[in-house]
Amino acid sequence: MREIIYTKNQIAQVAQQLLHQVQSKILCFYGEMGAGKTTLIKALVKELGGGEATNSPTFGIVNEYHMENGGILGYHFDFYRLENEIEALDLGLEDYLSQDVWIFMEWPEKINSFLPRDISRINIEVLDAQTRKIIF
Repeated sequence: MREIIYTKNQIAQVAQQLLHQVQSKILCFYGEMGAGKTTLIKALVKELGGGEATNSPTFGIVNEYHMENGGILGYHFDFYRLENEIEALDLGLEDYLSQDVWIFMEWPEKINSFLPRDISRINIEVLDAQTRKIIF
């Protein structure tokens, strides 16, 4: 396990470190509400050369990121509002996971049964109002 302690103004460097050290393009983010999962994902997308998210038909659960050339960079899932795991299948989760793109998942514990084996687990802990610790 590795750990990084950082503040928000260091997020670009943290994103670079993570991208060089993760073992999988499927990143699962664990942490309490407000820990900074979405902020970190946006920094990762920016480091990968992606632009702003476009909303999928399942707005609020899946966002799609594109590269500058228009190709798909990856998908950002926020499973917080899922009532049960089956809803993830109804969204087409298996189709998303079968693509060779980056996958960023918030609240992956909501779909434990469907998580592939080759994921990178990223735990974010709030140390204080400005400081976070990532364990991966």
